[in-house]
Amino acid sequence: MGDTVSVQHPEPGRGVLRPVPGSLDRTAELLGRCARGDDGAFAEFYDLTSARVYGLVLRVVRAPDLAAEVTQEIYLEVWQTSARYRPERGSVWAWLTTLAHRRAVDRVRSVERERQRDTRWAGDELETERDQTWQQAESSLEAERVRRGMDELTGLQREALQLAYYGGYTQQQVASLLEVPLGTVKSRMRDGLTRLRDVLRGDHD
Repeated sequence: MGDTVSVQHPEPGRGVLRPVPGSLDRTAELLGRCARGDDGAFAEFYDLTSARVYGLVLRVVRAPDLAAEVTQEIYLEVWQTSARYRPERGSVWAWLTTLAHRRAVDRVRSVERERQRDTRWAGDELETERDQTWQQAESSLEAERVRRGMDELTGLQREALQLAYYGGYTQQQVASLLEVPLGTVKSRMRDGLTRLRDVLRGDHD
């Protein structure tokens, strides 16, 4: 298929697709075929998941045109990196929403950096520039700590938290997606947050 992916993003007014139980195995199958270069599987994977991804990105970047651009970048990355997906680390939906959230946040930061550069060219003082650089560094370090902390969790804890906090799902929706009882999801998330807090505290010691 090469490195060019042409996709049509969902219209902003059409709402967000909510994956239903039963789509999990299908997305995993399609992603496996994508990894083998199957264009048709990629097209079906996009149709099945893109509305949800676009909605997630739009919540982060707040601009439909920008969300459409980021969504296309996400699916290019899906096509290029599908072989790296590891089922033992979580469902396809958890992997995809994490990838989408990271891309969207990176774009917001990039836009903000451009805005700050424009502001500096307009006459910002050097001290303001230093303050902004330090804030960006702190933000980047905090994000890296969270990523390291997530790696310390069990696969089940990490998947529940990824779907809830990166994907924007409620606990009930996470339970439906993972096809487990709501009480199990609540305990996974509670234990995962406790573990994540302990890890992050340890980074500051």
